[in-house]
Amino acid sequence: MTQPAPIVFEELAAARRTLRVAVVTETYPPELNGVAVTAARFIEGLRALDHQIQLVRPRQGAADAGGPGHVLVRGIAIPRYADLRLGLPAKAALERLWSLRRPDVVHIVTEGPLGWSALRAATKLRLPVVSDFRTNFHAYSSHYGVGWLKKPILAYLRKFHNRTLATLVPTAALRAQLALLGFLRLRVIARGVDTRLFSPARRDEQLRAQWGAAPEDPVLVYVGRIAAEKNLATLMSAYEETRRRSPRAKLVLVGEGPLRRDLESRFPEAVFAGRRSGEDLARHFASGDVFFFPSLTETYGNVTLEAMASGLAVVAFDYAAAAEVIERDTSGVLVPFDDNRAFVSHAAALAAAPSSVRGIRQHARQAVASRSWDAVARELEAVLIAAADGRAALPSGHEIRNPLLGARRLALRRGQGL
Repeated sequence: MTQPAPIVFEELAAARRTLRVAVVTETYPPELNGVAVTAARFIEGLRALDHQIQLVRPRQGAADAGGPGHVLVRGIAIPRYADLRLGLPAKAALERLWSLRRPDVVHIVTEGPLGWSALRAATKLRLPVVSDFRTNFHAYSSHYGVGWLKKPILAYLRKFHNRTLATLVPTAALRAQLALLGFLRLRVIARGVDTRLFSPARRDEQLRAQWGAAPEDPVLVYVGRIAAEKNLATLMSAYEETRRRSPRAKLVLVGEGPLRRDLESRFPEAVFAGRRSGEDLARHFASGDVFFFPSLTETYGNVTLEAMASGLAVVAFDYAAAAEVIERDTSGVLVPFDDNRAFVSHAAALAAAPSSVRGIRQHARQAVASRSWDAVARELEAVLIAAADGRAALPSGHEIRNPLLGARRLALRRGQGL
């Protein structure tokens, strides 16, 4: 099989070049997750640079009318993620759409059924494609009783991304990891943070009082899905150890997920704030003191930057965004990867040391101050222009088969759902 030619990334010419970009994603605001937020920021940045965006995504309910440039397709709820949807295959519809008005480049954000059919349609039409590697789906499998699917999922992801001109990843560490696994043409584009939205100035003592926290009480914050793949057992262990050392400590969890009801029953004194967005989310961040982030399955972890911009002292494992932006014990606390005991001890020790928390909080925002979404959008623009100019694509008619279909049939024979 002929591999796509590699892209050579060069400095853009001084003259402004505009593109027609088809962006395909299976999650988008108001859905709340890092992929949706990043996709929206990318699109906002590209539009600000005068590019025309066609957004292809699943309809998010009967009342969803889309917006300017939106193309809505059918979707289904993801098992155990009822608030998120998968786009159903739409190859024929996308072929018709893109035949009538060809985009200069197709940017596929997610690798689900909609992303897969977009790749096939673009390949048939000889359209250049850039993809994103945004979620460690293969790492999630062990948390949902289908660990045996890890290798087939990884094989699918590799086959998917290696058929695009470039795969965007958020960190150099992830690029190295995926390169060892056989992924090709990897390009690092980091993530930004809105420091006007996420700011210590949004700290709200009235909100803290609603949580039952006095001005000097340590408030521990977690923001993310309340789900197994976020390693929440370690979070709650760290909280229990913190309360043993500092009985007045409060834990605030922002987000939804399948474990919420169980954790609420086991930790009735904790605050479960549910979904928050915009200024309300920023207020919840800034009203805490320490951010506990025990997840081991992130490709990046936007919330790490948002917490630091909000002036929180972050405790996280030494990988993904934390490894990129935290200066150890100065702007945050880094814990050896996958050492849950160390996470618990480091988190509890920091939360029980007010002077250390104050020192880290003073440095945290400064560490992320230069990471603007505008700069990220310009990096993405350079990649998309290079892809559009290269025009390299697989031969017309090349069939891309989904290796997960066989895995799905095997799962059905075993009586398991996917």
